[in-house]
Amino acid sequence: MELDPAEMSKVINRLKRAQGQLAGVIRMLEDGRECEDVVTQLSAVSKALDRAGFAIIASGMRQCLTEPEGESTLDVEKLQTLFLSLA
Repeated sequence: MELDPAEMSKVINRLKRAQGQLAGVIRMLEDGRECEDVVTQLSAVSKALDRAGFAIIASGMRQCLTEPEGESTLDVEKLQTLFLSLA
């Protein structure tokens, strides 16, 4: 399966921002910053990763659940598994 490159460039940018945020969290821990500040930034990283995951699933859903001939192969259990993997 190949995801739409235009949509994935947005996801890649989001993941790069999350990577920078995570590096910031590590620096905060190394610098002994307040727990509340660290947790706030860690929460932002987590949300960014979740959103990137949901964007990947949303973008690839048609490709994951549709045969090349355009025939639907909706597998509810597979769909639930994909979404729950991000929970």
